[in-house]
Amino acid sequence: MTETVVKLTDVWKIFGERAGEAMAAVKAEGIGKPEVLSRFGCVVGVQGATFDVPRGEIFCIMGLSGSGKSTLVRHVNRLIEPTAGKIEILGQDVSTISDAELRRIRAQQIGMVFQHMALMPHRSVRDNVAYPLEIRKVSKSKRWAVSDHALGLVDLTGYEDRLPSELSGGMQQRVGIARALASDPEILLMDEPFSALDPLIRLQLQDQFKALVAQLKKTTLFITHDLDEAIRIGHRIAIMKDGVIVQIGTPEDIVMNPADDYVREFVQGISKLKLVKAHSIMEPIENFKKSFDGSLDDAPRADENADLDQLIDLSVETYSPVVITENGKDVGVVNKARLLRGIQGGKDD
Repeated sequence: MTETVVKLTDVWKIFGERAGEAMAAVKAEGIGKPEVLSRFGCVVGVQGATFDVPRGEIFCIMGLSGSGKSTLVRHVNRLIEPTAGKIEILGQDVSTISDAELRRIRAQQIGMVFQHMALMPHRSVRDNVAYPLEIRKVSKSKRWAVSDHALGLVDLTGYEDRLPSELSGGMQQRVGIARALASDPEILLMDEPFSALDPLIRLQLQDQFKALVAQLKKTTLFITHDLDEAIRIGHRIAIMKDGVIVQIGTPEDIVMNPADDYVREFVQGISKLKLVKAHSIMEPIENFKKSFDGSLDDAPRADENADLDQLIDLSVETYSPVVITENGKDVGVVNKARLLRGIQGGKDD
């Protein structure tokens, strides 16, 4: 069983002087966000957020501005205190720990990367990365060794003695990631770290970051307003609206089975060719054979994890359906109609 690293249970955040009264009314009467504002003058930032993140997963929290995604992620390291609910890190309820223990967790177990890195302009790249270790009074030789190692992980070897102003925007962002990695944290909190970058550099950093997280097995909560980015790097995605998590699922789940019109509108422009897999659109082979009189012996075959792009390549070469296999066994069939529906993705039949 995969270990759960981060777990949130029914987390609420209500901003305002009467937040306690408002929370009590929400629980007792089930009132919504507009009534909380009109009756108590309070703003509901997060409503009943519940999810868990296993070790090594990149869990993307996606939503538009004001959806509550940044507010939510800041509860994990208690930069924001919840109005109600429970936040656990490695099984420990962080609301019950002392200030000293909280500082230790922030310094050693959680690394956070923001959109704007606020690198210290008068310090070298090496010193910027080593700064969290300097605060912990780690010796200079050790923190420089750790800094150089972290910079190597993000492909910045050779830039240790440069100033931040001598680096490009993408390189500065990688310095920020190296700084977060310097203390070897269990958890990375990433709050729109690439959104200010040019599109090509952004794509490159997304790929590098995903590979780095896989290599280091870091558990990551990644905030973004861009569904393309969430799909590109996330193992699972939580979509938020007005403080509510409206759907959690794999990128394929989100695109193929949107929970409501809000999610459906988001996924309309997403290309499905590399995302949707054969197992999601195939008809079980037993069902297919009931209405099929011919033979499938010469039909092309594809693994259950083949994507739409691969299935299209097979389909254009034949009039036959494509047989889908699992561990070498025929388990399903994708005909032309199912392939076209898969390309449409998430559209009601």
